[in-house]
Amino acid sequence: MTVPTPEITVRAATPDDAAACAFVHYTSWGETYTGLASAAFWERASLERSTTTWQRWLDDGLPAVVGEVDGQVVGIALAREGRESDGHPPVRDQELYQLYVLASHHGSGIGQVLLDHVLPPGTPAQLWVAEHNPRALRFYERNGFAADGATDPGDSFGGIAALRLVR
Repeated sequence: MTVPTPEITVRAATPDDAAACAFVHYTSWGETYTGLASAAFWERASLERSTTTWQRWLDDGLPAVVGEVDGQVVGIALAREGRESDGHPPVRDQELYQLYVLASHHGSGIGQVLLDHVLPPGTPAQLWVAEHNPRALRFYERNGFAADGATDPGDSFGGIAALRLVR
């Protein structure tokens, strides 16, 4: 028996998507970073804070995209200009700043669709990924990214050490 592939829709996020983006972002943090982030990180992280932040970002025109399955936002992505991190200047003009997909949709292909939408295949780019997130590391390696030796101890992100990947 063949399981049908869900239809994935990718579109620009609008201010009306703030709560859905915040839910995906905050829930994905919990699914991904529990056990990696410090207690202080979790003390200040909340769905309410995430919703307020997403509302401000989207009201200000943040060029994020959402991935929907059956009309529900289950993933978010954002690429932007490369930035400095922990004293490391950017090495690419473009940076994948966020790519989060709810764990219940891992393996559905939505992460790939979102990545390809914000950074088409072969686009030179950089990103920062949690050093102890093997699933994400494998995903980005399959997409042509490789560690360039730059690291960030995560002092500004709950102590989550990160590696810079480039392609």
